[in-house]
Amino acid sequence: MSLGEIWAILRRRWYFMVPFTVLSLISGGYLWVTVPVAYQSQSSVALLDSSAVARLAPTFGNPISNAGGSLIVTADVLIRTLESADAAKELRSRGVVDPYTAGFAPGSESPLLLLSVTGTDRAQVLKETDTLTEFAGEQLTALQEAAKVPSAYLVQTAPVVLPQTPVAKSKSRYQDVAAVVIGGVVSAFLLSILMEGVAVVRRRRHPEPRVKQPSRTPKPGRVGPLARRVDATAILTVYLVLAFFIPSNLALPALGGVGTPANVFALLGLLWYLATWLGGRILPAPGTRTPRVTMCLLGFAVLAAYIADALRESSKQEILGADRGLIGFLVWLSLVVLTSAAVQERPRLDVLMRRVVILGAVVAAIGFYDFFAATNIADSIHIPGLQTSVAQVDVMDRGSFTRPRSTTAQPLEFGGMLAILLPFAIQQAFDPVRRRLKVWRRWLPVLLIGGSLPLTVSRTSIIGMLIVALVMVPRWKPARRWAAIGVMTASVAVFKVLIPGLIGTITGLFASFLSNSDSSTQARTVKYSAIVPYLEEHPLFGRGFGTFTPDLYFFTDNQYMLTLAEMGGLGLIALLGLFVIGIHQGGAVRRLARTDADRELGQAFFASALVALVISATFDSLSFPMFAGIFFLTLGAGGSYLGFIRREAATPPVPEPRRTTEEAQLPQLVESR
Repeated sequence: MSLGEIWAILRRRWYFMVPFTVLSLISGGYLWVTVPVAYQSQSSVALLDSSAVARLAPTFGNPISNAGGSLIVTADVLIRTLESADAAKELRSRGVVDPYTAGFAPGSESPLLLLSVTGTDRAQVLKETDTLTEFAGEQLTALQEAAKVPSAYLVQTAPVVLPQTPVAKSKSRYQDVAAVVIGGVVSAFLLSILMEGVAVVRRRRHPEPRVKQPSRTPKPGRVGPLARRVDATAILTVYLVLAFFIPSNLALPALGGVGTPANVFALLGLLWYLATWLGGRILPAPGTRTPRVTMCLLGFAVLAAYIADALRESSKQEILGADRGLIGFLVWLSLVVLTSAAVQERPRLDVLMRRVVILGAVVAAIGFYDFFAATNIADSIHIPGLQTSVAQVDVMDRGSFTRPRSTTAQPLEFGGMLAILLPFAIQQAFDPVRRRLKVWRRWLPVLLIGGSLPLTVSRTSIIGMLIVALVMVPRWKPARRWAAIGVMTASVAVFKVLIPGLIGTITGLFASFLSNSDSSTQARTVKYSAIVPYLEEHPLFGRGFGTFTPDLYFFTDNQYMLTLAEMGGLGLIALLGLFVIGIHQGGAVRRLARTDADRELGQAFFASALVALVISATFDSLSFPMFAGIFFLTLGAGGSYLGFIRREAATPPVPEPRRTTEEAQLPQLVESR
């Protein structure tokens, strides 16, 4: 359905669009006028070790120098105490009636607490922040006295940042107004399209006699942009461009972290599909239901976690996080629906996958620049109307090397995203259809994507490369297999010569991991034990999808642990179902394919999904928008390819006509020239 057709439907159903739109605008304006401005004040409190411990070497009597990792658990206990119902009741009796939060300071590896109070009265907010800061010290002392800790060993609190002058927080007002206006307009849009679809069905069931109209000769000229047909491949291409080349930390202010241009466009693409489907212009591609059914299971887990968050006493930040989680799930759903149900022709799906690889190769090339220039080009991108939704990530180093992140949010996301694209780059390089292209055009994406992975100096990237090699190489014929092994061996030698020390740093990472002497591995082990109490509180449905954020809690560095905390056991089953379905689709394509090219395509989907399954245990993969977007796009594309392969397998091959003996003995006519 073209944009012109959609516009024509909206004009015909103006009696839905106009009243709903006007009503939503009036409601948004009413909220803007009536909802008071919220003010927030913050203070920071550090935990200092006891004077007895401070006298021990090597602190030499300085208590601040010993405020280290041993007090992290103490700080976590204090945070839990401040957020308990008893503490809230005591604070209300002292006049703290506005919502407050207590948590670790963002980006802090020390026992530094951030306390904040949000309310509508600026003077009252400042007073409540003072009370909360003083109450934190009292609670820490009470906890230790209850445990009969000697006074010489008492841990003390020291305000590092005194309660700050409250500042206005208009983001929540923007979000409330935007939610009302967007909800009204989208409801009117869907209702108009639905009524148009009902009218189309009625006309098909009860056709009216047509009155012959005089034929009109169409005027020659170019087709306008509104009259041009739009398909899912074109929509997803625009999404990929926005996702790859606009840094994910830039978002619309009213929508928060999920309001990136790519996510907003994906939601518009979902509305386009609903309009086309409800309008009777398109039907879901047959045989592609599996990924959408799996998304329904994930959606059920997300909704159950959302309800669980609403039933407990969650903070304002957690409520907003749950709302953002719902929007993020709709973005993932739109990608799966557009790729699996809306792509009706296989050549268009092939075009989409080629574009994914090409754009990924461009992002990898930017990563090369970041590595050798020791910078990050994404920091220089500023777009009017977009604001930074998260704190800017500094250039990260490991050893003597700068870890590139290109336009992604973090080097782990950069490496993980390229790892799930590498199988498709290899498959397209071997594709017989592309043999007519020059060698460098076929293999340049493989060189850029594969070469960028070691530059991240990350175990995640190397594990992804090894999985791709172990899955794809053994399925090749001996000549290609030995050639690939030779190329990989030569690549290691090239990296040792061109970038001295890189291979040694990477092997050192794995050696320290195996010997359990790596600091990052130890930090993750501590986090695993710290997250267990949260899992025990809500084991089935979790705390709420999108609520376990680092600014309130801590980084998990493990998607499975994060899913358990946010969506419980049901969410973990749904997440594993996504990865298993992706692996199954690749294996089914390989098994049902009639040609070697399609078998290699199935193996690429198999390897990509397996990479996502394994490396999700090394970082919270779905928290990063670019990795999540590419994963769900490939998940839907795998379902779409499986549908095409199944339909081809169900169609019996056309037998060649047999020639009788007499026909074979007849002389054949040869054209003379």
